[in-house]
Amino acid sequence: MPSSYVIGEHFEAFIKHQIQQGRYASASEVVRDGLRALEEREQLRSLKLQALRTEIQRGADSGAGIPAKQAFADARKRIAVASSAQSRPK
Repeated sequence: MPSSYVIGEHFEAFIKHQIQQGRYASASEVVRDGLRALEEREQLRSLKLQALRTEIQRGADSGAGIPAKQAFADARKRIAVASSAQSRPK
């Protein structure tokens, strides 16, 4: 069942350019390839999001953490040590 969509001058020109360059035989091929790329990107995004949720849950299940103030203090200390090590003459 064919559909019609308004995509604007920019994308019309892009599609025509792709056809003129010989990359695609028709506007439909360009649009289908673009939709496949979008679908793939969305699937990858979904997988990454699920992996992130799994890691968050794993962290939450691992037990008590440390207070944020302590975490930031530790991070500042590590940064200071790394900075002073880099600034020392070799």
